[in-house]
Formats: sequence, C-alpha cells, structure tokens
Amino acid sequence: MNEVIIIGAGASGLMAAITAAKRGKKVIVLEKMGMPARKLRITGKGRCNLTNIAPQSEFLKRTGPDSKFLKYSFSTFFAPQLVEMLRNAGVEVVDEQGGRVFPKSEKAQDVVDALVHMTQEAGAEIRCNQTVKEILTESGKVTGVLLENGSRLLCEKVILCAGGSSYPATGSSGDGYRIAKKLGHTVSNIRPALVPVETDGDIAQRMQGLALKNVQVNVWIDGKKQGEAFGEMLFTHFGLSGPIILTLSRRFSQEISEHHSIEFSIDLKPALEHDKLDARLLRDIDEHGKRSFHSYLRLLIPSGMVPVFCELCNISPDKPANQLSAVERKKLRVLLKDFRFKILRARGFAEAIITAGGVLTKEINPTSMQSKLIEGLYFSGEVIDLDADTGGYNLQIAFSTAYVAGVSV
Repeated sequence: MNEVIIIGAGASGLMAAITAAKRGKKVIVLEKMGMPARKLRITGKGRCNLTNIAPQSEFLKRTGPDSKFLKYSFSTFFAPQLVEMLRNAGVEVVDEQGGRVFPKSEKAQDVVDALVHMTQEAGAEIRCNQTVKEILTESGKVTGVLLENGSRLLCEKVILCAGGSSYPATGSSGDGYRIAKKLGHTVSNIRPALVPVETDGDIAQRMQGLALKNVQVNVWIDGKKQGEAFGEMLFTHFGLSGPIILTLSRRFSQEISEHHSIEFSIDLKPALEHDKLDARLLRDIDEHGKRSFHSYLRLLIPSGMVPVFCELCNISPDKPANQLSAVERKKLRVLLKDFRFKILRARGFAEAIITAGGVLTKEINPTSMQSKLIEGLYFSGEVIDLDADTGGYNLQIAFSTAYVAGVSV
C-alpha cells in the first residue's frame, strides 16, 4: 500500500511531495496531463513570479476571504524559506518592482525543473497521464483513489492539489472541486479572478494598446464607491486590463459574477483634488492658450486619449484653449478625475490567472490542512477557497499550504 498519494503535479503538488518524501513517506504524485507543472511554466508571462518580499501582514491584507486561515502556514513556511530552498536547488532569484520575486534567469522552466528534480531526489514518484476520478473512503477515512481508467490505488492519505479552473488548457479544469464535493465538502461559488474585464461601448477599444501609469481606479457598485487601486492599467480590444484592473476584478469577482451595476472610474490626476486641478488648468491655459484644444490636451493626457476626450467633452479639437468656457473647463476637469466605464463582465477562466472560490476553509484544519470531514484527506493550493492580489501572493499560498500538508501527512 502507498502511504501518500498526491493529486496534481503543479506548484502545490510538487511542494507537498518534496516535503512528505523528505520525511520518509512513500509518495506518488498523479498528474492528468502529459507533464508536470504546466500552469507554472506560463506564470508571470513565462517568468514565474514566485513570491513577494512583503511582510506577512501585507500578504494577509491582500488575501481573502479568510486570511487568518493562512497565519499558521505562513509562520511555518514563507517567502524566505522558499527562496532559500530554490537557491539550494540552483535557482537564484531577484526582487523587482512591487516586491515581486522572479528567478534570475527569467525562466519559469528553471523553477519547474528544480521542483521536479527535488521531488524525484526526495524519492517521490511522478506519474503523468493519470486522471483521478474520485477518492475512495471507508467509514469516513481515506482508503485510496479510483482512476479514470478503472484501476484503484490504495493509500493511507491523499493530498488534493488539483488546482482551480483557470487556464483549463494546462489541466486546471476544476477536477478538485468535483472530487471534494463528492466527499461531502462545501465548495463556494467558483469564478475567474485576476482577469481582465469587458466594458460597455467602444471607448476602451478605441484606445486599445494604451497603457497608463500612476492612475487610480475607483470601483462603484450600485452607485456607491466600494474600492480603489493605484498603479498601472491597459486598454484592450474588449475593455480594461493591467495590474490594478486584475486586482480589482479579483476583489469584486463576486459582485461582477452576480451582475451588479459596476463602474470602474479612472482618476488620471490622483495627486490633485478638483480645486487644485482647476487651478492648474487655468495656469496651463494662460500659458498655452493659443494652442488648439486638441494640442492642449496633449499636455495633460497621452495622445491616444485625445480624440476620445474631444468627443466626450463635446469640444471642437480646433477650438483655441483660451476660448474654453468655465462649463467646458469643468467638463474636462471632471473627465480627468472620473473617466468612467460600465463593466459588463469579467473575461473567462481561459484568461484568469487564478480561481476565486473553492473548498471552504472552515472545513479544513489550518495547522495540518487535513479535512475536518474525512480522515486522511488533505488540501493545498488553489482548490481551497483562498485567493490574493497579483504579485506573487497566490503562488506563495500554494507553496505554504502544500508544505504544511506535506509535513502533516
């Protein structure tokens, strides 16, 4: 009989295998795809944003819906331990903007190779093209797994690391949720997160490819401001994307999925309140008043936005700036501070970096990752109802929860 079977050879599954096998357990990792860690190979646009140098308190602030669940995992195995582990395996790392940590080689494949090598070196076996249909139990205790081909593998313990539903082409197609539900676990609403959003109308599309820096996006839900984010964003052929848009789509994924009235308002001049911005506009007009409105706008916003602003302000592009009325100047000022887009929907799982929702944390012991319902069943990674902002936070959750599960078995 096998002592431990791990379902899923992604970042979480490999970490759990390394940890358990190093402690003398006989471990088999079952992966339904033809190779391990396919999703990890494409994370961070192929560069692999491993973790973040932010302190644990910041990690917890950026995680939901039950961040307290992670306190034990983070105190047991966190970013410094992960970095040291990878360095010992020959993967040097570098810190980048926003505290993001990447392999120095900028190749996710190097991280995958190191994890696979450590897994095998620890004595664990990785079996690819092995799809688990269900986990077998008897009297509330794990006894093995049933494969799709009908064969059974007996074991004492199972760690379910089957990932979420994002990037289904890599194997993350929601199998873990189905398996957990069959065992009586509760799975919360599954939805794409850290994903671009589609907007109403064609305004965003007309600015396709334009990136903005140092802007603030405010979220309005049913007429009330509910959140904000500061940083970089991007206009696309379908709507909005970029780091702060992905973060906001994750924080409000539930509301977006429930089709609330949601608007993202871009503040292009977040450092200036309305009165100070108006004073600046007056100074600029005094200095550059002979310029056409079209030319004047280039002093305030990227050129790709100028035609759109002329249209939305309903001001002729050729009108001299010093002929703007107080009403027209107010239109411009309001638009600079409140450039609104109605959100129709989030893009699908095929484009989502992570999945929001999963097995409820209240049904899992946070100090062991063991199920409170089934003896010998453990969880780690994206299958759990935990998700975080972009920036390396989600991978650290996967590694930390997997480490605890590996130790516990």
